Order: sequence, then C-alpha cells, then structure tokens
Amino acid sequence: MQRGRLRVALIYGGRSAEHEVSLRSARSVFEAMDRAKYEPIPVLITKDGGWFKMRAHVSSFDQQTCPEEADRLIVSPDPMHKGFLISGNRGGHEPLSVDVVFPVLHGTYGEDGAVQGLLELANVPYVGCGVLASAVGMDKVLMKAAFIQAGLDVGPFFWFLRSQWRSDPEPILERIKRSNYPLFVKPANLGSSVGITRVEHEAAFEEAVDLAASFDRKLLVEDGIPGRELEVGVLGNDEPVASLPGEIVPQAKFYDYEEKYLRDTAQLAIPANLPSDVSQRTGEIAVRAFKAIDGSGLARVDMFLTPEGRLLVNEINTLPGFTSISMYPKLWEATGLPYSRLVDKLIELALERFRDKQETSTERKPA
Repeated sequence: MQRGRLRVALIYGGRSAEHEVSLRSARSVFEAMDRAKYEPIPVLITKDGGWFKMRAHVSSFDQQTCPEEADRLIVSPDPMHKGFLISGNRGGHEPLSVDVVFPVLHGTYGEDGAVQGLLELANVPYVGCGVLASAVGMDKVLMKAAFIQAGLDVGPFFWFLRSQWRSDPEPILERIKRSNYPLFVKPANLGSSVGITRVEHEAAFEEAVDLAASFDRKLLVEDGIPGRELEVGVLGNDEPVASLPGEIVPQAKFYDYEEKYLRDTAQLAIPANLPSDVSQRTGEIAVRAFKAIDGSGLARVDMFLTPEGRLLVNEINTLPGFTSISMYPKLWEATGLPYSRLVDKLIELALERFRDKQETSTERKPA
C-alpha cells in the first residue's frame, strides 16, 4: 500500500431488491476514487448475504462476476480488528483492517441501519447516516412522523400492516374512499420505486397492495399530489448544507424503477427553473428534514411544489443513488462540487463524525 493512502472498504450489493442498482452506484464511486489518496477495497454482499473481498477492478461490479470462496469475509464486531476477517477456506482468520467504510447499499439490510449497526460495533468510521437516521429514513411512516414533528408539510397518507390487510381488509378499503386518486401504494421500507404502484381507480387497489406486501409488512398509501417533483441534496454533519434543487419530469406515469435505471427517459432539470426565493426555501426545507431524522453525511430530500406554491416533503433518502445518471451527484456538480470531490468530502465527513463520537464515554465515572 502506498504510504498515506486511506484503505476504503466499498460495500455494495446486498440482500435487497435494489441489489443491481447498488452495483452500478458502487462502480461509479470506485471509478471516481483518487488512487493517490485511497486504496479502494471492494466488498460484495451477495443476494444471499455472503460477504466477499473482491478484486480492485471494475469487473468486480458486474452482475456476472462470481466471488471466490477463499475471499469470504466476516465483519468483526471486535474493534481490535478494525474491520473484517478473511475466513475463506484457508483455515483460521486473517484480519483485513480498513480506515473507513463507504457503504453503497440501497434498500433492506444496507440503508436501514443494519450494516451501520455492525460498523458501530466494530468502531470503524463509515460514510453516511448513523443507525437511527438510517432506520427512520428507510421507514417512510416513521420518517413522515419525524417531518410532521419538525413542522414540515407532508401530503395526505395512511398506513397499515400486511397482517391487517389479510385478516380484515374492509376498514382499509373503506379508508381509501376518503383518499384522492391517483393513489400511490408503497412498501414502507424500500427505495428506487420498487414495489410501488400508481392506482387510478379502486378496482386496482387490491393488486397494488398485494405487490407492496410482497416486499414489506408495513404498507403506505399516499394521495397523488399535483405539482412539480423536486429533489435537493444535503451534505454535512452538524452543520449541513443544501445543493441547488433539481426537477424530475417523468415521461412515464410516475418516476418508477424502469424509468430511473433502465429506460433513462426522464428529463432532469438541474438546477430547476424556480424563482430564487422558492429555490432558497427548498434548501432550507431539505436541511430541516435532514436534521429531523438526525442525519449525517449525506441525503437526498424529495418534495413537491404545488400550484399554490406549497412545498410538501415526500421523503428523504439516506443513501441516494450514485450511478452516472443519479440525481444526487448531479445536483452537487451543478452546485460546484464535482463527483470526485464529493467522494472526498463524504469520506472527510465520515472521519469527522467518527472523531466526534470517540469523545463520548461508554464508562460510568465513579462519584
């Protein structure tokens, strides 16, 4: 290893419906890392949950690339190991210490606080939000509760459990009669528009619920909101700052998974064509949403601008996409922070937050 370079474990893949998106995001981050500053160590989590050290090569991010059993990893909760143990088939365990972890994981078991909890036990610095913010930011119901508590406007919604739908659907069907179509039926804990259905009439509601229920036990129903769809990047720890806002103009009925990652047909206006006062308000609201969940590192805040001029916060994404077409890096590039420098800044923020946490005592001092 070249002296002075940071060893950065780039974790990607995962047991999630967003596995393939993660591969694309991680490849972009890998290619943007300055090799004079960093020694990237790709760490793949397979779809069945296996962890593997991969070659530091772009081919490691291809779906067809299979890991070697000899490079199987264990995340060690022992802070003395500073990261991982290579278990493989070599007999015994070989430490693999790293300076910082860069999770590029989307969805379940990666963006929801699970991996963040492992890294907290290991006492290793990592990019992005902590356990609490990640969990709240993943659960769209708790997220909205945090926004409301912080005095932010959100659109009309209600939620229910999969078990309630299966045992007694009538109260839920009665509830949608008070909703305004189109409705959006979503798994509460997922991203990249996976499992989401736009419902335009009552007859389609049951099928939409069944799809969402295949991804999560908690289901969210939102009223459609007429207006412009805006996104704002947030960057920082205790003093976060917002990017310029961007606007998404979907060519499909809504900005779904296929349009985000497969067809690439949505029009992105970066920055959004907004009056200066509205643009400023989007940044202020994004920072408030970030602080409402106790965010750190990064997030992307999505909101709607209604014809009446209201800004309604839809959701926050604590590990937004980092693909070549993703909104988050594009927003910061338009704000004056190019992709490679954004990667630098995120690693700097991870180390800053780690140093701050080391000041917190875990021992009771005698009286």
